[in-house]
Amino acid sequence: MNRIVHPIEQESYRRLRARLDTSHFPPLTRAVVERVIHSAADLEYATDLVTDEDDLVRSHAALHAGAPVVVDVEMVGAGITRRETVCRLRDAGSVAGLTRSAHAIRLAYEQVGPGALWVIGNAPTALEELLTLDAAPALVIGLPVGFVGAVESKAALRESGLPAVSNVSEKGGSAVAAAALNALLYHPTSPEETP
Repeated sequence: MNRIVHPIEQESYRRLRARLDTSHFPPLTRAVVERVIHSAADLEYATDLVTDEDDLVRSHAALHAGAPVVVDVEMVGAGITRRETVCRLRDAGSVAGLTRSAHAIRLAYEQVGPGALWVIGNAPTALEELLTLDAAPALVIGLPVGFVGAVESKAALRESGLPAVSNVSEKGGSAVAAAALNALLYHPTSPEETP
């Protein structure tokens, strides 16, 4: 993806790297960690994020091959500016014991089927619902924020064995979830490309 990087962003990354050595991370993990840190100005994400480079390599390929991207809230979708996303929250309601966010995930799965990249940055119940489906995701970016259910839902994601990006603390949110997906979008698909 050809992308013009603004000088402010370049300077921000220079300062980030001056404060934190990320050179030991594999390429896609480094891209995700740095973009999440950049989005939140929070260096603690370097030790809080949980990723697997092999999962990121496969999901990067799926993303660039056109796999759908599903988000739990429109705010996450708004942060993903170079790709159409699916968000069914406006169509959802609190039904059958589900929160509105969980119902939206069910509706989105009915729309996109298996193989999507799921980006959850707001509602732990959305992540919990995704884990009950046989979604066969290309990747789950599970970074819901909050003091109720966020840590537990992210732990359940890691225990599921699904390809994932998560973190261990209560931190998260729309901006960091979108940033993790954008890191994969912006990362070169061939050695000749430059980020």
